[in-house]
Amino acid sequence: MSDFRDHIAIIDYGMGNLHSVAKALEHVSAGAKITVTSDPKVVENADRVVFPGVGAIRDCMHEINRLDIGRVVKQAIQEKPVLAICVGMQALMQASQENGGIDCLDILPGQVKYFGDSHKDAQGKKLKVPHMGWNNVTQQQDHPLWQSIQQGSRFYFVHSYYVESVNNPHVFATCDYGLEFAASLQKGNLFSVQFHPEKSADAGLQLLKNFCHWQPEA
Repeated sequence: MSDFRDHIAIIDYGMGNLHSVAKALEHVSAGAKITVTSDPKVVENADRVVFPGVGAIRDCMHEINRLDIGRVVKQAIQEKPVLAICVGMQALMQASQENGGIDCLDILPGQVKYFGDSHKDAQGKKLKVPHMGWNNVTQQQDHPLWQSIQQGSRFYFVHSYYVESVNNPHVFATCDYGLEFAASLQKGNLFSVQFHPEKSADAGLQLLKNFCHWQPEA
């Protein structure tokens, strides 16, 4: 259980303002130390790691590679709980269609795809891209991070690219926006979400609280 001795490192590679993530974690973490850092040694010594991301995947991967963040994330996943958020989740995949095709970290199987300029719902109505705003998330597999979060709860999304959910055993939640996509992927010590829990009101704060208490099975 989290207490004042826990140290949660939020990886900062220059892609976005991480203030809201840090503040949300401070609110729910029962006095844990929260550090926003780009220092690999700080991440290595932390008890838990958050791997966020916003912006274009090309820019994100450039900074991830320049700062050797990929190695740090892969090592952390072997040793401690890791939560990836939004583009942080996409960076875990094999590759993304964004920016003409970008190789990602290849930690999880699958491709990141574009919704499309003419994306439509089942009735043929054109949907705005990026997918921006609140949407219902369907939990597909039980997990400690879903504790006290009702099935179908709404979370806040901002993204133009998505991870396919079909035939992917790591999908722990899905969302529908003209097609079904992965809202959450999990593997071992890693839990990742396409939505922004720090912007998702009570359900998002509950997920972050659950992460602070999560003890993955050995």
